[in-house]
Amino acid sequence: MSTRHRAAVLGSPIAHSLSPVLHRAAYAELGLDDWSYGRFEVDEAALPGFVAELDDSWAGLSLTMPLKRAIIPLLDEITDTATSVEAVNTVVFTDDGRRVGDNTDIPGMVAALRERGVEKVESAAVLGAGATASSALAALARICAGPVTAYVRSEARAEEMRGWGDRLGVEVRTGAWEDAAEAFAAPLVIATTPAGTTDALAEAVPDAPGTLFDVLYDPWPTRLAAAWSARGGRLVGGLDLLVHQAVLQVEQMTGRTPGPLAAMRAAGERALAER
Repeated sequence: MSTRHRAAVLGSPIAHSLSPVLHRAAYAELGLDDWSYGRFEVDEAALPGFVAELDDSWAGLSLTMPLKRAIIPLLDEITDTATSVEAVNTVVFTDDGRRVGDNTDIPGMVAALRERGVEKVESAAVLGAGATASSALAALARICAGPVTAYVRSEARAEEMRGWGDRLGVEVRTGAWEDAAEAFAAPLVIATTPAGTTDALAEAVPDAPGTLFDVLYDPWPTRLAAAWSARGGRLVGGLDLLVHQAVLQVEQMTGRTPGPLAAMRAAGERALAER
């Protein structure tokens, strides 16, 4: 029988992370009274030493920026999903001593959309580029039948997104950020940009828009999300993504399925309301 009962989220900065709230809520709901979930400020330079010092009581790690790629050389194996975007947000320590990396952001996005009734779309748009945008493309590879248009700020970013599309089997077209409001004609828009970036686009939301998946959760709603909802559009938020990817982490680390989605979401909502 496994004696592993410890997990934690690592990153820098990390004080804002909701992961401890979500995972501890899951442990309480599952009756895992001896399990603990911590939070550690760890940057890329400190990561190898931190991992090397973990003992057999550790079941897993959650990784946030800037560690999702830095962790890969320290692992024995990574899943095809993590390989597809060269990013690991989940590490599970097996009883035979191996370190296995996975990416639950991608299936988490798919699950969050499915929960809101979005199973398949004919086309989509992505606002922004970077790590979250590449995960969005990987999720769209599973549910989007047609092209994805990415709106970015530079030709270098555009080339990067087209490269991810080629790698993931998604037809990626690119547009200038100045034309980002054109994204709103798509049945699904995924906003992957930092807080405040899409505020100026809120006035451009059309009547009866499709679905907006805004990956931010604090502050919430964003100006864009509020405008989208006010005009009757379907909305998926960052907390939805956070909870769905965390449920998958809990399942992998504890071996208990299904993870307690409702309890974790309620804990996250309470924590955000208290901020």
